[in-house]
Order: sequence, then C-alpha cells, then structure tokens
Amino acid sequence: MFRKALTREQAERVRKHARASAMPVVEAVVKLGFATEVQVAEALAQFTGLRFVKINPLELDLDIVTGALSGPFARKHGIVALAKTEEKLTVAVSDPFAPFPADDIKRVTGLLAIERVIATRSDIESVNKSFYDLKSSLKTAEKQLSARSVPAFDLGNQEYLSGEAEELDPGSGPVIKALDHLLGYAFEQRASDIHFEPKRNATLVRLRIDGMLHDVHVIPRIVYQAVVSRVKLLSGCNIAEKRRPQDGRIKRDQNGREIELRVSTMPTAFGEKAVLRIFDPDVLLKGVDELGFAAADLAKFHQFLTRSHGIILVTGPTGSGKTTTLYSVLKHLSRPEVNIVTIEDPIEMVHEEFNQVAVRPAIELTFGNALRTVLRQDPDIIMVGEIRDGETAANAVQAALTGHLVLSTLHTNDAPSTVTRLLDLGIPHFLILSTVIGIVAQRLVRVNCNHCSVDVEPDAEEAVALGVPLDRLPDRRLRRGTGCLHCRQTGYAGRDGVFQVMPIGERLRSLIGRQSTSLEIFEAARGEGMRTVREAAIEKVLQGVTTVSEMVRVTGA
Repeated sequence: MFRKALTREQAERVRKHARASAMPVVEAVVKLGFATEVQVAEALAQFTGLRFVKINPLELDLDIVTGALSGPFARKHGIVALAKTEEKLTVAVSDPFAPFPADDIKRVTGLLAIERVIATRSDIESVNKSFYDLKSSLKTAEKQLSARSVPAFDLGNQEYLSGEAEELDPGSGPVIKALDHLLGYAFEQRASDIHFEPKRNATLVRLRIDGMLHDVHVIPRIVYQAVVSRVKLLSGCNIAEKRRPQDGRIKRDQNGREIELRVSTMPTAFGEKAVLRIFDPDVLLKGVDELGFAAADLAKFHQFLTRSHGIILVTGPTGSGKTTTLYSVLKHLSRPEVNIVTIEDPIEMVHEEFNQVAVRPAIELTFGNALRTVLRQDPDIIMVGEIRDGETAANAVQAALTGHLVLSTLHTNDAPSTVTRLLDLGIPHFLILSTVIGIVAQRLVRVNCNHCSVDVEPDAEEAVALGVPLDRLPDRRLRRGTGCLHCRQTGYAGRDGVFQVMPIGERLRSLIGRQSTSLEIFEAARGEGMRTVREAAIEKVLQGVTTVSEMVRVTGA
C-alpha cells in the first residue's frame, strides 16, 4: 500500500520497527515520521474502499458516543461510535486490518448494519478519553444528587420554590471532575467563551470558537445546579444568591499557563445562566506587529505610539478585538520608568506591569470618577476601557491636555464617524483637533486553516464582492479551507484583525476646526491614503488569509 510513497530503505526500516515494537505496520510508518496520521488514514481508506472521516468533536453527540458502546469496549478495540440511526451504527477504526468485533456490536446495539469508516488513531483516542470521562463524571454526579428532588421552578417570579438546590455539594469529586472536563475541552477547542444555558429539563453547553457559537453537550439539570454552584464557589460569588446577576473570576493553571476566566451569572426562566469568558495571555497579549495590520497601516500606528501625550482611539463593535489591541499597545509601551494605569469594566486581564482599576458604579466609581482620581496618581499612560459618556470623554481630553497618553475605545462603525461621536458627547471641535492623535477602526475575520486551505477559482459573484474583475485577480486564485481535524471541519483556525487607520494630520485638523461633516473628513482621509475596513478585508482575501464569505460576513454585503 505504501510502496509508492516509501523507498526500499524506508520500507525495510518500517518492517523492522514494526516487528521489534510489536506494532502494526501503518503505525510504524507514522512513528518513524514517513507519513502523517492523516496521510496514512487516507491511504488506508483508498486501499480498503472504506470512507475516510475527519472527526469533528463538536459534531458528535455525547449520548451516542458513550451510549452505543461501553468505554472499556471502545478503548480495547480502538474504535468510537460516531453516528446512529434506527438501522445503522457508524463506527470509526484506525486500523481496518485489525479484528473488528462486528458481531459483538450488533448484539449489544441490536442493529444489523454496522458501517466502518477510517479515522486517525489520535482522534479516536482523544474522543474516547474526553467523552467517556465526561459521561462518567456526569453519571456519577447524577447518581449522587438524584436522591434529592429537583426544586420546582416558578416562571412567574423566577425563584426556586424549595431550598433543595442549596444542599447540592459543589465540592464533590464527580462535580469537580465534570467541570474540569468541560473546561479542559473548551481550552482544547480554543474557545473564547463557555455558555451554560439552562432549559426546562437539561442544560445546553455551548462554546464560542473564532466568534461562532457551537452546541457541544447537554448535561442533566440537577448536575448543572451543582456545576454552576462550583463555578460560583471558585469565582468568589455568593452560592446562595440565585435571584441577582453576579460576576467573578477564576484563575486556572492549564499545562503550565495561567488562564483567567471571567464569570457572569444571570437568573433566567429555567435557572441560572452562566457564561465564562476565557482570557488566554497567549491570545490577549499579542505583539503589535502580530495584530494583522498591513505594512503601511502598521507604520502609521507605530507613529501614534511614539507620541508622549494625546488620545488614541480604537473603534468597532463588541467582539471586534479592541481590548486585545489596547493590551498589545500597553505591553508594547510598558517599561520600568513608565506608570501605566488602566480603568476597566471589568478588568479583562490582570497584568502585574499595569495598575488596574475596576469600575464599580454601585459605589459611584465610574469611568469619569476613576479617571479624575487616576490623574492625581502621576500616570504616564492611561487606558480607559470605553468612553461611554460626556464626563468620561471630557476627563480623557483633560488628561491628554495635561501631558498624558490616553488610550480608549468607542462604538462607531468607522474612524471618520468617531469625530462626530465625540462631538455628540460634548467635546468641542478645537479640543478634538488638539488632542486626538489618531483613530483605528477594526474588525476580526476568521483565518483560513493552514492545514487544509487550497487554491480555488473565484466565481463571478465573489469577484463582484471583491470589486475586482475576474481577469484582474492574481492568478485567478483565492484560498479556502476545506475542513480538517485541526479546524474542526470549519475551514478556519484563528482570527486576524482588519484595520482602518486614520491619523489626525494638519489637513484633517483644519477640517475638524471648520466643523466639516463626517463625509468631508472621510474623503480627505481617503486622499491621504486611508482605506476602508472592507478594503483592508479584501486585501486579506487576495492574500489568501481569509475568504470572500468571511469578508462579507464581517464587513457587510
């Protein structure tokens, strides 16, 4: 089977290694580095005529995987159940030449049709470990808790009608293991958020990956009550309080890296909904050069950062990466002789090099009040999480006028309209032109997976979206991910920023001083080389970084 792919010497080495290690030849090929697992699996599928399946854990059903075959049986034979219908069970194997327990599976499942498919050994083992371990923890927890009645729920007043839920032990072993498995799975999948959404009879677990939500598990309601209590315990929330929203934080060591989770709970009709935002330092603290700026825009942005005072604004919708950009800038500017203070709601990522203040409106510690206090703390650089009102805007301008570098965010669609937004907040034209250094608008696009992206020929509709005639596209080729193990069959792995950078130079200052419209400012900035966010995204498409559909999704039709 591998005769064409291996040299005579390599084939001999494979045979010797397989014989000495008592392992299958196909496994020896991978072990010696002559082929990847995927290449071996695809070759096996082609040779045997079986279908090759790229396993996406997010598409598997926990109950089907763990209910069709027992854990010990699946591990013993190196197989995993992928799908089940009324007539057929689909089972993945990594070695089609190994004895296959078809009769045993038929007897256990009562199904006459068993479809074998080929998958990689590591994926089969990974699914078996994570799914059976989680199922075991959930079943054990459910058994321990099932003796207690599940509290009735009144949809009118949204309060538990009995105190039984208070007796659930968030510190029991199975509950701890269940939460650990869920968190570990989220980290493996590079999730940015974990959603626990209680329904009438169970709780749906969803992960946000590369900006998109995926349903991953359903857990029994009674187990979830203990799990959410465990989350609240770890995050410093009040376990007994279920009627009010609460916020907290969890720090967790994951493979030697400290990962922080921001917890938010909220009462809903069927129980407390919890969302855990994952802050991974490797993701949040990127270098400025790694954010995705085009070369010309990066040079302009670096010019902003050489200034000792003034205001730099980052704009965009929620989830567009503004916080990551600000933290990257702070890390870039951080040095021993500089005093950096941040004012946030809440603190996104605790960092020992910054003096970080959390806004607390309940005690009148607002952005505006905090900024006033910070100005008496001898700061050099101030990061304000968001300019939400006129008071905060006025204090930010005052800080810039008194020799401080201020970084902040606003919710506007593009850079030119930010000037209008500042005017709406009550900042006069002459203060805007004298304090604002530059404005950056940004979005995040999903990036083509490096492992499965291929050249594709664009169609006429894609050419129209790009605004480029088909005959002018470079080589008439774009890139698109086809879906693989590394990207969970989505074709995308990770996200990259697209930016619109608008320096406030002499010409724009003159226009702002004359109270020009956003359109006039936009046209003048275009004349000085500013691109739109869409044009920046189109460049990413032409470079093969992302796809036309992703560009359209993020920037609009």
